[in-house]
Amino acid sequence: MNKSAFIAALAVAALAASPALAEDLSAHLGGAGSPDTDGAGHATFKVDTAKNEVCYTLMVEKIGAATAAHVHKGAAGASGPPVVPLTKPDAAGKSSGCATVDAAVVKDILANPAGYYVNVHNAEFPGGAIRGQLAK
Repeated sequence: MNKSAFIAALAVAALAASPALAEDLSAHLGGAGSPDTDGAGHATFKVDTAKNEVCYTLMVEKIGAATAAHVHKGAAGASGPPVVPLTKPDAAGKSSGCATVDAAVVKDILANPAGYYVNVHNAEFPGGAIRGQLAK
């Protein structure tokens, strides 16, 4: 094997052996577990362990104007503290962006996504109008 082919083979092997730096998660918001039972939404996330960054797209419908949105730590049916800030959805119900998050939080979200939920707040339901657990 010539030197160029050997170097190329090593590069391919190194890439194949390296761990994934980003993982995808999602959440379906609304339903019987949410205070606003008419509201619904969906969120997708790309969690980047190399940058300690959570990028997201959030879409909601059939709720009053959003006042805030976050990812909170908490199992289904439980409340918990916000750990990832999300931009509140606009008048069309859409929001997207990226947030830098503590490395320990990123690691825990990926290890236990069901222990976290998306919560969208509004004036009628200041504690959260709709919510949904994260899932892989």
